[in-house]
Amino acid sequence: MRHRKAGKTLNMGPAQRRAMIRNMLTSLIEHEEIQTTDTRCKILKREFDRLVTLGKKGSLHARRLAATKVFGKDAVKKLFDELAPRYLGRPGGYSRIYKLGERRGDGAPVSLIRLIPAGEAVPVRQDALAAPAAEAPATPPQPEAAE
Repeated sequence: MRHRKAGKTLNMGPAQRRAMIRNMLTSLIEHEEIQTTDTRCKILKREFDRLVTLGKKGSLHARRLAATKVFGKDAVKKLFDELAPRYLGRPGGYSRIYKLGERRGDGAPVSLIRLIPAGEAVPVRQDALAAPAAEAPATPPQPEAAE
């Protein structure tokens, strides 16, 4: 039983898992898209969104925290100087996962994780659009007079 054991282990030890995630984050920052398995994409998306939020803060402390999650000064520099300013007006969701199918060798589900383009509009929920249309009528109905 996995009671109180949060997170995916990916069939590896914690040090190996941290190193793999750091490598993939660095590659995602450098190349702006990566093809890997679905589970790894989901973990990577969560970590990347946290990094961009640090980049939007722009402080020295945030830069040092990001440097602990990414390999190389060049990746940190690109994160803070190019990627974070790209998403200043966006509240979250800086990457998107596209399902690609199954890998040919072992049948593992494969996905592509890609950064959202800078000019793409912020998505609006459909129920938020429908709420103003269903407002009450301008004049309340009048009670009928009894004859």
